[in-house]
Amino acid sequence: MRYLRGSLIFSRNTTSVEIENEGNIMEVEYTKDGSVDRSGRSATKRYTGGLVSGILILFNQGLATLAFFGVGVNLVLFLTRVLQQSNAEAANNVSKWTGTVYLFSLVGAFLSDSYWGRYKTCTIFQIIFVAGLVLLSLTSSMLLITPAGCGDHFTPCRTPSTLGEALFYLSIYLIALGNGGYQPTIATFGADQFDGEDSRERHSKKAFFSYFYLALNLGSLFSNTILVYFEDMGMWNMGFWVSSSSALLALVLFLAGTKRYRHFKPSGNPLPRVAQVLVAAVRKWEVAAPTNGEDLYELDGKESIIGSKKILHSDQYRFLDKAATITEADGHFHSAKHPDPWHLCTVTQVEEVKSVLRLLPIWLCTIMYSVAFTQMASLFVEQGDKMSTGTHFRIPAASMSAFDIISVAFHILLYRRVLTPLFSRENYRGLSELVRMGIGLALAALAMIAAGLVEWCRLTRVPQSTSIFWQVPQYCIVGASEVFMYVGQLEFFSRQAPAGLKSFGSALCMASISFGNYMSSILVAVVAKITGGRNRPGWIAEELDDGRLDRFFFLVAAMVTADLVLYVVLARRYKYMEVEEEREEDEEEMLGRVRAS
Repeated sequence: MRYLRGSLIFSRNTTSVEIENEGNIMEVEYTKDGSVDRSGRSATKRYTGGLVSGILILFNQGLATLAFFGVGVNLVLFLTRVLQQSNAEAANNVSKWTGTVYLFSLVGAFLSDSYWGRYKTCTIFQIIFVAGLVLLSLTSSMLLITPAGCGDHFTPCRTPSTLGEALFYLSIYLIALGNGGYQPTIATFGADQFDGEDSRERHSKKAFFSYFYLALNLGSLFSNTILVYFEDMGMWNMGFWVSSSSALLALVLFLAGTKRYRHFKPSGNPLPRVAQVLVAAVRKWEVAAPTNGEDLYELDGKESIIGSKKILHSDQYRFLDKAATITEADGHFHSAKHPDPWHLCTVTQVEEVKSVLRLLPIWLCTIMYSVAFTQMASLFVEQGDKMSTGTHFRIPAASMSAFDIISVAFHILLYRRVLTPLFSRENYRGLSELVRMGIGLALAALAMIAAGLVEWCRLTRVPQSTSIFWQVPQYCIVGASEVFMYVGQLEFFSRQAPAGLKSFGSALCMASISFGNYMSSILVAVVAKITGGRNRPGWIAEELDDGRLDRFFFLVAAMVTADLVLYVVLARRYKYMEVEEEREEDEEEMLGRVRAS
């Protein structure tokens, strides 16, 4: 080993070995989950991963989020004040941009799982992220913010030039590519630093997603309070340069932990594996698959796919079992050392496809949640911009999202410290991810109702006398819903995605936000078209005081409620994927609890 001098006493294929170092015998413990160090050798628990790597990644996430929200949280106001877009156009552009951010998460996840690995993917996309922020800062200061200090409530900006507007959109979509490709990979890479097959690190791995989301929200707190205030006062250049500096510092911190990180080898492009299962199943369409999963084809050893542990057979989607059914026609494939996968697939390969098919209905139901969530970054801000602060100190409307962040932090600590121990008495895993996601959907509907009631009260009173602090409940309820929905999603998709598609699992969470933003954009456009006209301002009017934004919020609440009903039906029918080692771990955990009681 590079960092130890001496002779190896025992075989290295065990999880713990003894090494003689200058006359002293010292024990070196290796991870059990198959992770490796940066040189491709088995990762040691002492010199790789653990809390040190996890904390570095949490700080990296916090700083990167500060940078991202330094742009995103006030983007709708930048579009209306600096680029002089209408409220509806700006809200749509923000939804499209935010949707694109999370759509790029699928690109990052694919490259990470298939070819680059998580570390390389995180590094490349963070560099793109920094480049986009620097370009935005330069474009704004040189071409868009003219005269200096414009874009506040009093000084209008000049009409942007074609070049300035083109560079602006190029920069924000570079930011979208960089942040989108990096986000799902860094979440999975952080969880990789803890050995899921070690009882001491298993709970840290599960808790990491909660603290990851907490770091994400704490990182955006500075953007949603301090930066948003200066940007609202017309100091856009300062806000963008602070974001660029924060992103650069995040990249430096990430690279500083290079020697300590644990890695998993990419398992190759999953698309051919999926195609092989489908082709093999079609070829054997008239073949009856055995009812016993043990009679299906599987390789010997612990792995069936590179970097992926064997998945136990499940009874769902039985027609796909035909791909792993051994027939007389392909008997020679079975006896061969490397069977042709277009004729005969392993059980794990088939179950990998099944797991994705099981996830899709649940994932589709989470999209409607994101439709509600995205209103916080657009219509909530426009609503708050029409309300009174009641003080001489102007509170930027976008800074009200600080209450969302505070709510997220409070409810994460409440869940980790109170609810988890409470529910763990009945089930050692606590509340299941599916239950938590359902609670998140219900809270999202409640948040939309609260926003609708606030808007109804604002319209029926003198609009300028309605305090902006009336928005606090809707932001706090959204924050509570995030903890149950998004943290639950991260854990659920990471746990239920096959080992070779872990980043893809995290990307599903981001992709639901993406499609939710696109769906919100379509919904806003359709509602504006149906309710508006030549002589009617519509629900989402150019001047909100003339519209009925409350009805739009109630519409979203009704759609989320209908989605919740469908979700409950699907969640009750969902069957969890089982891996051989996980079943053994569950049995050991339950046995330990019985002994302890």
